[in-house]
Amino acid sequence: MKKNIKRGYRIGRYIVYKETSVEPKELIWSFLGSFIGIACIGIIQNQYLDQSDNILLIGSFGATGVLIYGAINSPLAQPRNLIGGHLISAVIGVTVCQFLGDILWLAAALSVSLSILAMQFSKTLHPPGGATALIAVIGSEKIIGLGYWYIFFPVLSGVTIMLLVALTFNNITPDRQYPANGRFLRMIKLIPWPSAKNRFKKDKKMC
Repeated sequence: MKKNIKRGYRIGRYIVYKETSVEPKELIWSFLGSFIGIACIGIIQNQYLDQSDNILLIGSFGATGVLIYGAINSPLAQPRNLIGGHLISAVIGVTVCQFLGDILWLAAALSVSLSILAMQFSKTLHPPGGATALIAVIGSEKIIGLGYWYIFFPVLSGVTIMLLVALTFNNITPDRQYPANGRFLRMIKLIPWPSAKNRFKKDKKMC
């Protein structure tokens, strides 16, 4: 009995270690991806909006960054989950706020629970989506004042920027692949990129 317990403990500890251990180069790519992804949204915020109008950077993007830059093989981090989870949750959050915004505790609880159900049914479960729904209810006056525009700006705009950065930085090195099913890399390979030799011939003819 003791041997089985010790063996189970060793196996469990090994699994936890393997799941949480990260190679140094993975840390670098995770840092660069998350830094640039959030920085791009922040730069746009600073360029086009007043410092007091902080509506592009919402808290759920921080949690999204952890998944799509630091846990890229997780099913919850894939593009379908990223986009679908945020958008579905945003729609639910805004709708609940429109009807029950005056009852904060009910609106907050309902927005999160309904968004979880919707993500599960649509197979787009993305944990930060729950925060996106909640922010639509408890956010600042500017956020709530956006109404259904909240879905497009900042949610869709921010998610699109973060996805583009993820597709770039998570596929720079052959050791990383995003999405996990490899569809993006296969699509890139199918594009008939002209070789350097063909480009040289073309340039020569133009001269």
